[in-house]
Amino acid sequence: MSQHTPQPPDALLKLLEQVKDCYSTQPPTQKRGRPRTYSALSFLLLAVAAVALRTFRERESHRLLSQDAALRDVLGFARVPHRRTIERRMQSLIPEAEAQVAALGRQIAEEVAPASEQPQTSAIDGRMYAASGPRWHKQQRRAGRIPLGLRNVDTESAWSKSGYRGWVQGYRLVLQGLVFPAPVPLFAAWRLNSEGEATVVARALAERSLPVTPVLLGDETFGGAQLVRSYAERGGWLLTPKQLPPRRRGWKDDLYAYRKETIELLFQRVIQSCDLKACPVKGWSRNGAFVIASVWLYQVIFLHNHRQGRRTAHVKEQVDLARWRIAA
Repeated sequence: MSQHTPQPPDALLKLLEQVKDCYSTQPPTQKRGRPRTYSALSFLLLAVAAVALRTFRERESHRLLSQDAALRDVLGFARVPHRRTIERRMQSLIPEAEAQVAALGRQIAEEVAPASEQPQTSAIDGRMYAASGPRWHKQQRRAGRIPLGLRNVDTESAWSKSGYRGWVQGYRLVLQGLVFPAPVPLFAAWRLNSEGEATVVARALAERSLPVTPVLLGDETFGGAQLVRSYAERGGWLLTPKQLPPRRRGWKDDLYAYRKETIELLFQRVIQSCDLKACPVKGWSRNGAFVIASVWLYQVIFLHNHRQGRRTAHVKEQVDLARWRIAA
């Protein structure tokens, strides 16, 4: 009788097990009706696998599940879901994915403590992700008219302008990250470009989904009196250029200087870890599932590195090993 030596799991399966260990069960939000056949965790893990493998199309995910029983088992699929089911569930994934980022962010804030002389500080900012497909100009959008010959337009995307990138057609990620001792996401929200960053934060604060750190650093966008007051009522201090002294430089300026050094670096690290710089598909909900999954994946690897005493920024290398399915 021949004996087969069991093969060790590859890096993707090992990474997905780490993600599963960080999953936080959320209060049920399922509406009345037939219970879900597949769990929210299974599709969250499928979004993480899609980000690692760069398989963003529903047919690619369906083919992968059909051909890889080991992956299907780790994801928790007893059988291969229909391609339409994959599409529908991925399009409804954003609230569950954002809840996982916030839950793990709270855990990270508790475990990854700053030095005794450093206040627990976070920074927040937004970044636009350019939409897939050709540009659909604002005047034509208002008229609801797609010019002849302009095909594969992402009609859900919107235009917005930033100071350093100019006009961008796409969607917006609002990200809050820890400042000390190292930048790591605490909160992420995927929104339409037409929704302002301060509005996103004000709503998250009202819904108590935004982690409140003693100090929050933000640019002038977040410096409105109402938002500053609301954050103070929750027990934190929101520091923006509007709260800095106009002439004399002091300790407030020194503290605020960490904002640019950390939140912009964090955006770049999250983007580079999964090579996800722009929208890979069309539609707000489909892109949001993958972008928020990439943030969650970054958190998981960061926290695992921290617990193992490794370099916390050693994230991209582990995602690359998972992408190539290297034996773990």
